[in-house]
Amino acid sequence: MTKFILILFILIRIFSNPIANSFQKKLADSISSITINFYTYLFLSIGCLLNINKLIEYNYNKEFITLVFIAGFLCTIGMICMIKAVNIGELSVIGPINSYKSVISLIIAFFLLGEIPTFYGIIGIILIIIGSRYIFLEDGSKFSLNILNRKDIQLRFLAMTLTGVEAVILKKIILISSVEICYSFWCFMGLFWSVILLILSKKQYFIKNIKNLFLILIISICLGLMQYSTNYVFEKMHVGLALAIFQLSSIVTIIFGYKFFHESNLKTKLIGCIIMIIGSCFIIFN
Repeated sequence: MTKFILILFILIRIFSNPIANSFQKKLADSISSITINFYTYLFLSIGCLLNINKLIEYNYNKEFITLVFIAGFLCTIGMICMIKAVNIGELSVIGPINSYKSVISLIIAFFLLGEIPTFYGIIGIILIIIGSRYIFLEDGSKFSLNILNRKDIQLRFLAMTLTGVEAVILKKIILISSVEICYSFWCFMGLFWSVILLILSKKQYFIKNIKNLFLILIISICLGLMQYSTNYVFEKMHVGLALAIFQLSSIVTIIFGYKFFHESNLKTKLIGCIIMIIGSCFIIFN
C-alpha cells in the first residue's frame, strides 16, 4: 500500500506542475507574475488553516524558523521567475530546462566541496547538453549559444537554481518536523514574501475578473498538490533520485505546449527531452 501511495504522489507531481504552468502562461498576459503569485499563496494558506491545531502544538526552534524563512523566500522568487519565463517563452522549451538542475548541483559540489564528477556524472552532463540542443532548436535554425541571451531562458535557469536550493532546505525541514508542517509553512512563508514583493513593486493587487480568480484557484490547487506530493516523495526517497523522476513532467509540458499553445517541433523536442532525462538518471549514479 505504501508503494502504491508513493507511485500515486509521483504521478501527481509529474502532472500537476505542467497543468499549473499552462494556466500561469495563460494568465500572465493580463496579470503580473507577482500578483498571480500572491493570490496563489493566499489560497494555499487559507487551505492550511484546516491544519491549524497541529501548527499551534508544534515545538518550534530557531533552526526551523530560519529554514522556513529562507525556503519561503527562495520558492517565492523562483516561482515569480518561472511565471515570467513561461509567459514570454514556450512551455516546451522552459519545462525541459529543469534537467540542468542536476548539472548545477554537480558544479556547486565541485567548487564548494571539491567533489569531482564520476564517469556517470560526466556522461549525464554530456547527454543533458546534447538533449538541450534539440529543445532549443527553432524552425529552420541552427543551435547557437546566443540562445542563452534570451530572457525567458535566463529566468528559467534562475528559477531552477533557486528551487533546487529550496528542495534541499525543504528536505531538511521535513526531517526535523513533518510533511504536513513543512507544507503549511511553505504556503505561509510564500504568502509572507509575496505580500512584501507586492508592496515593494506597487503592482495592482485587486483582480476584478472572477474567471481569472477561478483560474488562479486551479493553479493553487495544482501547486498545492505538487508541493505536498514533492514533500511526501522527499520523505520516502533521496532528493536526487526524486528530482530525476520528476523530470518526466517535462514530457507532459512539451505535449501541453504543442496541444494548447500550438508550439512547434513536437517530435524533435520530445527526443531532446528523453535524452536529457536519461542524462539526469546517469547523474544519479555519480
